[in-house]
Amino acid sequence: MSHVGGGDGPEEHGLGRGRGKRRKKTEAKQITIAPETNPCTVLEGKPGSSEPSCSSEKTAVSEGVPTKSDSSLATKIETLNLKTQDPGRSKYGQKRRSIPDIQSGSNYVTYTKPSKLLSKKGDFGTPIELVTNYFKLETVPNWVLYLYRVDFSVNEEREKILRSWLNQHRDRLKTAFIFDGSMLFTTQRLTATDEPLILTSIRDDGGDPVKITLRLVEPLQYGNPVYLQVFNILVRRCLMHLDLYLVNRNYYDPRASIHMPQHNIEIWPGYVTSIRQYEKDILMCAEITHKVMRTDTALKLLSDCCRESGNYKKIFHQAMIGAIVLTDYNNKTYRIDDVDFSLNPTCTFKYKNNENISYVDYYRQRYQLKIKDLRQPLLISRSNRKSLTSSEEEKQCILVPELCRMTGLDNRMLENRNLMKDLSDITRIPPHTRMERLKNFNRRLQNEKQVAEDLGRWQMKLSLQLMTVIGRELPPEEIITGGGKCTAGLEVDWTRSIRSVPMLKNGKFDTFVVICPYRLRRDTESFLSILKKTSSGMNFHIPLPNIFETRSDSPAEMVEKVDYVLAMCRPDLILFSFMSNRADRYSAVKKKCYVDRGIPSQVILARNLTSKGVMSIATKVAIQINSKIGGAPWTVNIPFDNFMVVGYDVCHDTVRKSKSVGALVASLNKAMNAWFSCVNFHENGEELSDTIALDICKALRKYKEINKSLPARIFVYRDGVGEGQINYVYKHEVEMLKKVLTDIYNGPNWKLSFIIVTKRIKTRFFNKERNPRPGTVVDDVVTLPERYDFYLVSQSVRQGTVSPTSYNIISDNVGWTPNHFQRFTYKLTHLYYNCSTSVGVPAPCQYAHKLAFLKEKKKKVQ
Repeated sequence: MSHVGGGDGPEEHGLGRGRGKRRKKTEAKQITIAPETNPCTVLEGKPGSSEPSCSSEKTAVSEGVPTKSDSSLATKIETLNLKTQDPGRSKYGQKRRSIPDIQSGSNYVTYTKPSKLLSKKGDFGTPIELVTNYFKLETVPNWVLYLYRVDFSVNEEREKILRSWLNQHRDRLKTAFIFDGSMLFTTQRLTATDEPLILTSIRDDGGDPVKITLRLVEPLQYGNPVYLQVFNILVRRCLMHLDLYLVNRNYYDPRASIHMPQHNIEIWPGYVTSIRQYEKDILMCAEITHKVMRTDTALKLLSDCCRESGNYKKIFHQAMIGAIVLTDYNNKTYRIDDVDFSLNPTCTFKYKNNENISYVDYYRQRYQLKIKDLRQPLLISRSNRKSLTSSEEEKQCILVPELCRMTGLDNRMLENRNLMKDLSDITRIPPHTRMERLKNFNRRLQNEKQVAEDLGRWQMKLSLQLMTVIGRELPPEEIITGGGKCTAGLEVDWTRSIRSVPMLKNGKFDTFVVICPYRLRRDTESFLSILKKTSSGMNFHIPLPNIFETRSDSPAEMVEKVDYVLAMCRPDLILFSFMSNRADRYSAVKKKCYVDRGIPSQVILARNLTSKGVMSIATKVAIQINSKIGGAPWTVNIPFDNFMVVGYDVCHDTVRKSKSVGALVASLNKAMNAWFSCVNFHENGEELSDTIALDICKALRKYKEINKSLPARIFVYRDGVGEGQINYVYKHEVEMLKKVLTDIYNGPNWKLSFIIVTKRIKTRFFNKERNPRPGTVVDDVVTLPERYDFYLVSQSVRQGTVSPTSYNIISDNVGWTPNHFQRFTYKLTHLYYNCSTSVGVPAPCQYAHKLAFLKEKKKKVQ
């Protein structure tokens, strides 16, 4: 069953719908909705089909009658044994958030810090004072937190309505409280005994009075993890007082939006906040974020598809699946799951009093909106499966393209250099500007009268000053080439230094083929002469290429030309010249070369053939070519032998959320220029791999085959692990890997360090209103007490604020000191051969990411 998008749904519903494993579809089912606000339609037809017709022979049902499973669950809830069960719904049917294990706090914190670790702080490097984007919680509350379960006598899921009923009794409650839709947090007991408190509220619609029952679950002492949950809820409620709009999970300020009419987009600035217990204090992390809001609609996209292709339905369908749209009439976002071309705005559905109403009439009566195009298809957004209990049915929102604004950037926008440049000028904020905006945000937050009152009730006060920490700067690394050593420099860019020295090792390069459109023939030949010149300076010989022209650079023509060339010879490498950066063309030639034929390939874009920095580009292309044919441009000094470094990452299919690709890359020698790699596919859309232990086992066999012995030390850098997945990785992946290693090594005589790498973090560091230099390490104050972790800034950026990377050592019996891990990790960021600079993560992780990304793109082409 479906309902029209735009009903008064839950206050924070819409986007933010992490997808779980989709259940098998069954015959059309009845679901429960609020009939006075959400008209609905039963989708009839075969399972998985989308065949509703424009008829009125559809039924609507309203909520209120619990199913057998609901009744059983309600009976269990009556026991109030809330510590050991997770009641999905209250006695009267409304949804309930899961209740954490209050005593252990296991739902919040995973302790991975080794018990025998004396200190996780290093001391190597030059100490330096840094500013962070954290504010200290200056006052520690002296109250006890009381947790109450709230039941309503009517079936209502809209948190806004539930809160309004509860707010009618604010004077009677006489205490600060926070209500999250099912649980009530207070600073005082509501009754002298443990007896439930019964309240009665008046409904605005004139319906029967609402009975509200509040039952005490348990008083919580300060230090319980639930306190941090309350703090975060409180801060997010304070953001609402600043007239910010909730989009997805973050708050944005549309009044401060930056309009870019030349690109049909506008940028909404926003804020991300989180409160957590760090090493010594409770701190609030605050970060600036941006949301790209497009001014064009889904109907405009449909019109573009109609003009450009005869098969517009397929193209529009592909473009919309997985897209996020914004409906201005209710300020909600939806992820599109399907497009139904059999429906249009004149179709009808059952609404109030079981009467038929068309979508045209509904939007005119409800929102005073006139739908102009009566032939457009309708969009379908399905409910989040994770938010439903086992007895609930899937809901579908029916949306009108004309009323849906597109969000985010599509492929055409990403390929528009002018748009991306204009966008980066706005979103890449320099350090001094970011610091000032963070301070202004904090002042704005605390100067707002309603915010001050809310924080005062809870005895909370935030510092106005950004936190300072002491970090350390590691010295620049030495780059080892075939001509000796050179320093990476303070900016960690050794491109100029290696341009005139031999590379560490040259690969075999005898046959060279170039494929380019005839329009790029002259520019390609000019670039090849520069490439040959720069390569000779690095003592790398590039043979005379055989150039093959094509009429265009379309994927089909490029692939056809590859087959033509390979029918005559087998080159060591094929270089392609492309007019522009198109994902489908890139994926097609990479699939043909690597998957089908096993031939290395190199792609260069037309704009780079004649760029002002063509010498630097040619140098990097020469390095990449040598790396792809078995050579190695450089290495760094690693003062020990017999080790293996493993990188693992996952790439998700952005459209088919249940599909993802995991890739593993492992080093096979000390110079770290020989690698083992493998990929595997995931069907659950998660980043957790059940095969990582087996893949490492394959890598160890290859290592032993080459080196005649197993590595004495193994370092696993595991990327792509979310906060809620650490416990799984710690208890599942690491334990499984230990068992496999014990079998391979014939006993527990192996040495393993397992390190979780996290790139997408909100922590930022500033060095006197500038970016910190590469090699900056922070391992105190803003690190977590339950972890053996540190931050490392390993790359340099020319625009915006640099992002550090977080490293969490969750298992280690190698016996290294923090200095060893920090320095070794920094060395690994210099070994990514796609660029002669350091990168943000260890090279094995970056290689694994690129491999997973490439494999996922090839799968789409297949």
